[in-house]
Amino acid sequence: MPEADSLDRKDFHLSQPARNEPFFLKGSGAYDWGMQNRLARIFRPATGRTVMLAIDHGYFQGPTSGLERVDVDIAPLVGSVDALFCTRGILRSSIPASMSAPVVLRASGGPSILRELSDEEIAMSIDDAVRLNAAGVGVQVFVGGPNETRTVHNMTQLVDAGLKVGMPVLGVTAVGRELTRDSRYLGLATRICAELGAQVVKTYFCEEGFEKVTAGCPVPIVMAGGKKLPELEALTMAYEGIDQGAAGVDMGRNIFQTDAPAAMLAAINGVVHDGLTPKLALDLFETLAAAATASPA
Repeated sequence: MPEADSLDRKDFHLSQPARNEPFFLKGSGAYDWGMQNRLARIFRPATGRTVMLAIDHGYFQGPTSGLERVDVDIAPLVGSVDALFCTRGILRSSIPASMSAPVVLRASGGPSILRELSDEEIAMSIDDAVRLNAAGVGVQVFVGGPNETRTVHNMTQLVDAGLKVGMPVLGVTAVGRELTRDSRYLGLATRICAELGAQVVKTYFCEEGFEKVTAGCPVPIVMAGGKKLPELEALTMAYEGIDQGAAGVDMGRNIFQTDAPAAMLAAINGVVHDGLTPKLALDLFETLAAAATASPA
């Protein structure tokens, strides 16, 4: 048996009240420790924001331009992201297990780009997300689409499963061809996801009223990158989204389809975490891109 503690000097810091620090992330103060810890891996506690790199496009459109060889073109970037948004197949086959960035796994799918995209089902279990040490799972929700109820139910099923193991769910608001991408629609879709339990919501930016979308959503909103834009436009969209209340960005094509993805990632990080203006961020991108071009292979 070990000896009893015989030291007479014990310091219980009687003058200091027990710490009860609030969790830093919007709407997340009542979650269990495991859920909060996973969220703190996705979002930097110092800024409350995240730069996610979305590379899940292949789950419905195959080998997307820029993602033909994830092991060659994307794996070198993961050290510069706050989180990686990908499928479990790509994670297992193409991403080194030695990487430290947390992963959010695409958990819904089914139809390809050749079919009605809203016809999605749950495509992986929470058990597999835990097995892969994921920090969260993402599910597409088609509010207003022909399969609205089913896709909302997909999300709530994952929320229930996630609560049992402390796994956050990212509700991704899909915008179909017939749906208007304005603040009224985005406010409706994001609020529905949050009301039904999503811990984080991913949605698109809109030119007017985006601040109302973020204010009306009680959990963090991460802004999607959308289609490929010229670099200055993409940086401006990121800046305005953060300025109007987004807790980060989840960009894909505006990073991996640029001529200098690492430089663009650095510029996006500057906007999101350091408050760089679009012009300063563009200067950073161009400087880093030129240096990469000048460096020997």
